[in-house]
Amino acid sequence: MPDISLPLADILLASLAAFLAGFVDSIVGGGGLVQVPALFILFPQFPVPAVIGTNRFASVMGTSVAAVQYARSVAIPWRTVLAAGVGAAVMSFLGAKFSSLLPASTLKPIILVLMASIALYTYRRKDLGQENIMRYDAAMLLAVCFAVGAATGFYNGFVGPGTGSLLVFGFVSIVGYSFLNASAMSKIVNVIADASSLMFFVNGGFVRYEIALPMMLCNMAGSFLGSRMAILRGSGFVRIVFLVIVAALILRFGYDVLVPMLR
Repeated sequence: MPDISLPLADILLASLAAFLAGFVDSIVGGGGLVQVPALFILFPQFPVPAVIGTNRFASVMGTSVAAVQYARSVAIPWRTVLAAGVGAAVMSFLGAKFSSLLPASTLKPIILVLMASIALYTYRRKDLGQENIMRYDAAMLLAVCFAVGAATGFYNGFVGPGTGSLLVFGFVSIVGYSFLNASAMSKIVNVIADASSLMFFVNGGFVRYEIALPMMLCNMAGSFLGSRMAILRGSGFVRIVFLVIVAALILRFGYDVLVPMLR
């Protein structure tokens, strides 16, 4: 039964945020920068697991829609994607465990420097990710992709925001894929990692379905449109959106790091 204490207007606003999040996330990741804050603002009475579980339920299907769209139009190297997916799924769980031992605030200054370096590197390398230029032979490729998935998976479990964008950057800068191919691969890896963690939230009763279901439909619609636009406009367009999202991440982590220092 829907919770009648939740205003319909707030559910509609959350659904609008989910559409925008799906659109952005399907191109280059970073949808959590829109969807998670919206849930915290609109439903401050929710405990953190309910926000995360509702967000994850709404976004996993949208990511799946984007993954299917990319798979139909972009050549997917399935062996390397699955290697990265296994690494992400395992290390995401370990990252969540580790977060209970060390507060994320201790890592955020490092992440801020990392994000700024990524933005500067991508901006200066105009040719980065415009086409596939593989840096490893077949013997090393699976191991490297597993490592990229494991590193971003650990980050996903430990901190969270911007995981998809970091995954795209890893596939582009470390492995040598184009931005378009990297975005397609990151969606499939995200589905694997998110689906495994979603089981915890569903089993724990943390998903608010009266909000999650309409958000899911809107997220799927946004993901469909975003992925189609990325496929039609190519790697140059994805690179621009990537820089915008990384800039938003820098602002987000800059706020988290600097505000406590000024108090």
